Amino acid sequence: MRLLQQLQGGLVVACEALPGEPLHGSAFMVAMAVAAVRGGAQGLLANGPAEIAAIRAKVPLPLLGVLLREYPGSRVRVTPTLAEVAEVVDAGAQLVGIDATERWRPEGESLPDLVRKVRARYPDVPLMAEVATVREAALAQELGFDCVSSGLYGFTRETAGRHLCDDDFEHLRALRAAVVRCPLVAEGAISTPAQAARTLRLGSDLVVVGSAITRPQIITATFAKALRAR
Repeated sequence: MRLLQQLQGGLVVACEALPGEPLHGSAFMVAMAVAAVRGGAQGLLANGPAEIAAIRAKVPLPLLGVLLREYPGSRVRVTPTLAEVAEVVDAGAQLVGIDATERWRPEGESLPDLVRKVRARYPDVPLMAEVATVREAALAQELGFDCVSSGLYGFTRETAGRHLCDDDFEHLRALRAAVVRCPLVAEGAISTPAQAARTLRLGSDLVVVGSAITRPQIITATFAKALRAR
């Protein structure tokens, strides 16, 4: 698709801050988005309709959207149902990230059923599968997702404590071997420019970086930790 072609080989900056974090709020995220544009980002990722709409109004770059929402009895939080997809698309997102793990979904809905509903309502909106395992990546590809992201690696019970850059990106290599018919997005715990560039050399099609750029409390903590360990 044209949108993914625009992002090929580029950096997508995730401009998101959770409730309770210092920079939570649309005004802060718009400022982060503008700064990312000036720094050379090729795309942006935003969380929630307020931030998506605010960024869309100010910044012309391709915009990926997600909406984190919790449902009782389910650990799936990233744009979990058609309702969240609708909010994200209506706010102006041009590509939607959806949790495509094998975990129990809200109200027991299956991932294939959700994809069918989304495709029927929004046939022209590309979908990004957020996965944790190679098996989930392969299943997402079979379901016709337009791209597959490693974004949930380390955030599920099976992968807890792991990071994408471990063992010279062994997990990313395995994903690349499994995802052969759509773009692969390197996302999650990428903390340095060298790591981002390494993912492209290993076959990812684009890179999403968030906390290392847009969450100053985490950036500060890395410096403070290094000084304490001197």
